[in-house]
Amino acid sequence: MKNLLEFLHKHHHWFLFVILEVISAVLLFQYNSYQNSVWFTTANLIAGRVYEWSSAVEAFFSLTKVNEDLTLRNFYLERQVTQLRRLYSEATQEVSIKERQELEMLSQYKLIPAKVITNELHERDNLLTIDKGEADGVEPGMGVACGKGVVGVTYLTSPHYSVVIPVLNMSASRISCAIRGHDYFGVLRWDGKDAGIAYVEDIPRHARFKRGDLVETNGYSSIFPPGVLVGQIKQVYNSRDGLSYRLQVRLSTDFGNLRDVVVINDKNIMERVRLMRAAKDTLQLNVKE
Repeated sequence: MKNLLEFLHKHHHWFLFVILEVISAVLLFQYNSYQNSVWFTTANLIAGRVYEWSSAVEAFFSLTKVNEDLTLRNFYLERQVTQLRRLYSEATQEVSIKERQELEMLSQYKLIPAKVITNELHERDNLLTIDKGEADGVEPGMGVACGKGVVGVTYLTSPHYSVVIPVLNMSASRISCAIRGHDYFGVLRWDGKDAGIAYVEDIPRHARFKRGDLVETNGYSSIFPPGVLVGQIKQVYNSRDGLSYRLQVRLSTDFGNLRDVVVINDKNIMERVRLMRAAKDTLQLNVKE
């Protein structure tokens, strides 16, 4: 203790200098808007870089599993494309027309690959961050998916990063989806518990389906194109009012092992989103007047 007191007494002026510098910095950044904005911009940039480096290190050790999943998924998709091409050709005998239709459909989509650099699982309103932003063509309101299915919707964007509202967000995630092969559709919501389970609500009572059926997006939400896999029906419940079904769905996306995603830039969907936003703004102005 005596040595400690002697050390503090001997170097007290240095400690006093550091304390005064810290107080000065706090006052400078807290009460000056320009310095405050510079500080937060720099801090956010540094934090983003650190998260990106940390994610890169983690991704390096899981590349084997990721590559296996991507290989299997690509094989599955290639098989689907081959079968659809054959069936369509046999049904129409118009290969040239079919090819033109395929090209027109594919030209509407631009997939922007991205990596997840932060990912929350244990909150009620989880968020995740990806390493692509406005400079890469990402805008708020775009759908995000991975090789296995739906992930979420972009919410906030900066030049090089984007915050995504995933399916695992109780307050903000509402994705319109349907039972594959049927026209029955409902809204996908998460109950804040199991990260692998969500619920499709408002399925009509006259709907015909069974456990094990697949659930996919139906394109009604102005976010996702139709046909993006959501999950598989695990259980069927009655709604609270007894007027509809509530489906328990095992999500196809493993949010605990989420690394590589794609942002879906659909020209038609984004046009519809802008039109809907403009209509809502116009209605709000009319109400105020």
